Amino acid sequence: MAELVKGLLCAEEGQDIAEYAVMLAVILVIVIGTVRLIGGNANNVFSSVASQVGQ
Repeated sequence: MAELVKGLLCAEEGQDIAEYAVMLAVILVIVIGTVRLIGGNANNVFSSVASQVGQ
């Protein structure tokens, strides 16, 4: 039993999966933040342009 626990703690595959999960979470936070920031600004710009064209 002790060898099984030791093997699980030393397994590199589990560490790789955890590292990829952390990297994915960071990338998702950056992408979502950027889309929200640009999305709000883009909506304002398009509304402004539409009102100028409509005059």
